[in-house]
Amino acid sequence: MIREYIPVLLQIIVAVGFAAGALIVSVLLGKSGVRTRTKDSAYECGMVAQGEAQPRFSVKFYLVAMLFILFDLEIVYMYPWAVVYREAIGKSHVILWSMLGFVSILMAGYVYALKKGALDWKT
Repeated sequence: MIREYIPVLLQIIVAVGFAAGALIVSVLLGKSGVRTRTKDSAYECGMVAQGEAQPRFSVKFYLVAMLFILFDLEIVYMYPWAVVYREAIGKSHVILWSMLGFVSILMAGYVYALKKGALDWKT
């Protein structure tokens, strides 16, 4: 039984060896740089850096980002469903009704977000 895991073990050893070797070669061959204030400053296309290092984003940005992820994940579920549905056409309607239920719940959430103004950038 242990013979079946030898290829996996070999791959792990090669991956760890490659990573360690790359780091060691980088340290040995790399030039140690001298740190100066100019080198440590943020580069902004030749302009002098202004303002805070991290600008503050409004909560609206994060809300829209979370909604995008939520509605984008439906594709992760729809693509495999479409492959299975194509193979099961005519055999069972349960697959179709389950996806219609899923899409209707997502659509209700989308309409709710629109009504609440969650996707309106100007407010």
